[in-house]
Amino acid sequence: MTSTRGSGGPTDATTGPPELIERFTRAERWVHHALALLMLGCLVTAALLYFPPLSAAVGRRGLVKTVHLWCGFALPAPVLLGLASRAFRADLRRLDRFAPHDWAWLRRRDRRATVGGRGVLPVGKFNAGQKLNAAFTAGAVLVLLGTGAIMAFPGPFPDRWRTGATFVHDWLFLAVLVVTAGHLWEASRDRGALAGMWSGRVGRDWAARHHRGWLEGPPGE
Repeated sequence: MTSTRGSGGPTDATTGPPELIERFTRAERWVHHALALLMLGCLVTAALLYFPPLSAAVGRRGLVKTVHLWCGFALPAPVLLGLASRAFRADLRRLDRFAPHDWAWLRRRDRRATVGGRGVLPVGKFNAGQKLNAAFTAGAVLVLLGTGAIMAFPGPFPDRWRTGATFVHDWLFLAVLVVTAGHLWEASRDRGALAGMWSGRVGRDWAARHHRGWLEGPPGE
């Protein structure tokens, strides 16, 4: 039996490989990977500077600090370059919009349940957890950049500003470390999501289970 494509739902295939659909363009994946590498560089070097046992084991504090500064100040670059991509701008608009089903996704324990191979909620391209993670990360990066600039160039700022910047920077680093670890944990448990970010394509059946609104809804969902 050969597969046929419907107007927006999953295929009727019973045999053969799953139908793949595009989830992320090359530009979108480039932005994500560049941000991930820079963020990883920031977190690793921050851990080497923050935790005494790691700092003593590695040494070369001056070099570690330089790498940390370069990774941190480079963080906005992938996003700014990504704005040239229409698909990336569309994803930013999706991440910035909370719909009624997003609030339901946060409240319900069966948010990932399926009926007939489709998710019980019409989740768009990004679920509510992904949207909250993106909002937190974007805000945290801006605050870390501001406080990091005060710490790196303390001359123009009074002592209370430098003290406050150090306090906020250190504690926000720990929060970002926890959130990033959770993000990586969730991603590692979903092979479909990982495939979408690495290859840009996902199975139509995976999309129907996890992002039914994006698969079946109007363009831009």
